[in-house]
Amino acid sequence: MTDAAHPRDIVLLVDDSPEALGFLTEALEQSGFSVLIATSGLAALNIVDRITPDLILLDAVMPAMDGFATCQRLKANPSVSQVPVIFMTGLTETEHIVHALDSGGVDYLSKPIDIDELRARIRVHLANARSAQSARVALDAAGRHLLAIHRNGSIHWSTPQAMRLVDAATGSDTGLEAVAVRLAGWLSEQAHGGGPRDASFSFAPDSETSLNFTFLGAIGADEFLFRLSGSGGRSGSNILRQHFVLTTRESEVLEWIAKGKSNRDIGEILGLSARTVNKHLEQIYVKLGVENRASAAVKAAQVLYSM
Repeated sequence: MTDAAHPRDIVLLVDDSPEALGFLTEALEQSGFSVLIATSGLAALNIVDRITPDLILLDAVMPAMDGFATCQRLKANPSVSQVPVIFMTGLTETEHIVHALDSGGVDYLSKPIDIDELRARIRVHLANARSAQSARVALDAAGRHLLAIHRNGSIHWSTPQAMRLVDAATGSDTGLEAVAVRLAGWLSEQAHGGGPRDASFSFAPDSETSLNFTFLGAIGADEFLFRLSGSGGRSGSNILRQHFVLTTRESEVLEWIAKGKSNRDIGEILGLSARTVNKHLEQIYVKLGVENRASAAVKAAQVLYSM
């Protein structure tokens, strides 16, 4: 076994040519990979429903469902959306290469395949995928509200905290997809004429939570990162801010206190740490002349619901 791969690395090989499958399977297994074989796009989709490979080698030209359509379907599956896809094809025109990358591929190899080059590219993309996964795990553990999308409106990845916040604001477990489409529209507007750096808009008019998005920049060739935060209904927080002479953040925290939310819930909604919520509460108690959250909630409710 060479040092090109770890024995646990699984490569899904998708090609309708028996000759290509035999040649590549033997070469990959000799390099230490475990190889799964699919002779069509549909077969590949069925395989990834049961097993998640570490990397996918995909022939672009296949009957019924070609490699480009297969890659798009694969990338729509959350369990394999982060798995690198390397296209293999005899098509060498620039438009075909662009199509492969637009479909979600990370690389493109021309047939006949050079095995040494294939090994090298697999090694690089596996390392990159592991680095990206490690970064996402770290962000998840840090509790950050982050979302990355492709320009076409598909979700690249999101932290669990961002998913929970979006679900709460939209009232739907499919809200993340709607958010990604709206953000892609915002990116398109930026590309055609510029505009404010912050992409702020609300979802689900009947929801008590408004989503705010801050564009953090491009983190890849076609990957854009946003930070999410939430706020309560603006009219309520404005009323509290004006009545008690609070800061914007203090009024938002107080509004959620009046609605019975815990400090942890408020932190999740507003994208704040528990310590920051507590500091805002300390200032709120002083400004309202109260000693605890129950009294603050009563005062806030009296103002909000007597309007």
